[in-house]
Amino acid sequence: MIDPAVMPWLLAAVPMIGAAASLLFWSDAERLKQSALVWSLISIAPVIGFTGHLTMPPEGFLSLYLLPLAALVSILGQPVQPEHRLSWVLTLAWLGLGLGILAGGDLAGRLFLMVLLLSIIVRLSRHHTELWPISWWGIGLFSFAILCIALSVLTGPPVSSVASLVTCAILLPLLPFHDGHLTVLTRLPGNLPTFIVVLLPVIGQHEVSGVLTAVPEVVAWAVGLFALIGALYGALKALVQTRVRLLLAYGSLSLYSLVWWFLVTTREATPRMALLVGAVGLATSGLLLGWQVIRTRYGDDVDPQAISGLAAAMPQYAVLLSLTALAAMGLPPFGVFAGFTGLLLISTHPTTIGLGLALLAWLSASWYLMQMVQQLLFGPRRPDIRYTELLPTETAALAIVVCALLILGLAPADLFTFGQPAQTTGAFTHVLTWNR
Repeated sequence: MIDPAVMPWLLAAVPMIGAAASLLFWSDAERLKQSALVWSLISIAPVIGFTGHLTMPPEGFLSLYLLPLAALVSILGQPVQPEHRLSWVLTLAWLGLGLGILAGGDLAGRLFLMVLLLSIIVRLSRHHTELWPISWWGIGLFSFAILCIALSVLTGPPVSSVASLVTCAILLPLLPFHDGHLTVLTRLPGNLPTFIVVLLPVIGQHEVSGVLTAVPEVVAWAVGLFALIGALYGALKALVQTRVRLLLAYGSLSLYSLVWWFLVTTREATPRMALLVGAVGLATSGLLLGWQVIRTRYGDDVDPQAISGLAAAMPQYAVLLSLTALAAMGLPPFGVFAGFTGLLLISTHPTTIGLGLALLAWLSASWYLMQMVQQLLFGPRRPDIRYTELLPTETAALAIVVCALLILGLAPADLFTFGQPAQTTGAFTHVLTWNR
C-alpha cells in the first residue's frame, strides 16, 4: 500500500524526470519536442494508476486527466523552432508541479504552488517589455500570491482564509485580481500560454472549494458581486479588442468569472464546476493554438484584420477552428455548454439580476468569438498572402482539442468520480484546520 503522502511526489516526479531527460536533446529541437511529447503521454499513466489511492476532492479527478492532455496538445501544436525548446521543457516541469498540487492536500501542495508561481515570475521577467506595462501588474500579483500562500500557512482565520481566497482569485481569475491571467496569456513565449490557460484555473478551482465556506458572509457576497462585474467587464473588453490573444484573455476571464458566481450560489465545488473550468480552459487553449497557426505563417505582430479568406484556401483549418470556437461559445454538445447548464440547474439561490447578467455574459461570447472567426475565415481572398494548409501536427493538436471538448460535453458528469466518497473541503482547508 502506497503512503498517500507520497502520491503528490510520485505524480510530480514523472514529468519532472521527463523535463530533465529532454534536456539531453537540447542541441536537436525536433528530438527535444518528440521527447516532450512522449513524456507528456507517459505522465498520464501514473494519474490512471494512482487516482484510486487518492482521496477524491469534491470536484472529482477530471483536472488530473486534463493537465497531461493540455500539455500534450500545447507542445504538439507548436512548430519545431529552437526558441521553443525551453518552453517545452518548462511545460513538463509545470505539468509535474500542477499534478503535485492537485494530488497534494498538505504543505507539499503549498510548496509545489509556490515553486510554480516563482518560476512563472522568473519567466515573465525575462519577457517583460516597457511597451507592455501590464506585465508588471501580472508579476506583482503572482508575487502577492506567494505572500498570501505563506500567510495561509503561518496565520489563523480569518487572515488565512482571506489570504487563501485571494490566491485562488489570482489563479482562477477574478476581478480585480485578473492581470496575472492577462499577462501569462499575452507575454509568455511559445506554447506556454496554451498550457497555462488550463493549468492555473484548474488549480485555483481545486483550491477554492474549501475556502469559500470559511470566509465571512460579507466576503462571499463581495466575491459574487465582483464575479458578475468581471463577467460583464471581460465580455465588453473582449468585444473591443483588436489583438486576438487579448480578446481570448478577456473572453476567458468573463467565463471564469461565471464559475465564481456559481461558487457563491452553491457554496461547494462539484464535478460540473470542474467540467466548466476545464472546458473553458481547453477551448481557449484550442483557440490560442488556432491563432498560433496564423502567427507561424505571417509573423507574431500580424494584424488579424489583414487576414481573410482562409476558409477556401485552408479548409481543414476552417473546420477545426470553427468547431473550437463553437465549443468556446458554449453551444451544445460541447463541454462548456454541459458545464454551464449543469451548474444552472444545481444553483440553489441565484438572483434574477445575477442570472440575467450571467446569461448575458455567456451569450456575449458568441458575438466576439464569431466575429474573430468570421474575420479570419471569410471575406475576400488576398492575392498577396500565401495560404498554407495545416501541418499534420497542427491538425492533430486541434482535432484532439475538439474531440476532448465533445467527450466532456457528452460524458456523464460523474465519469471521473469513480464512486469514491468525496472529501468535504479543498486543499486549503487542511491548512485552515491546522491553524485552529
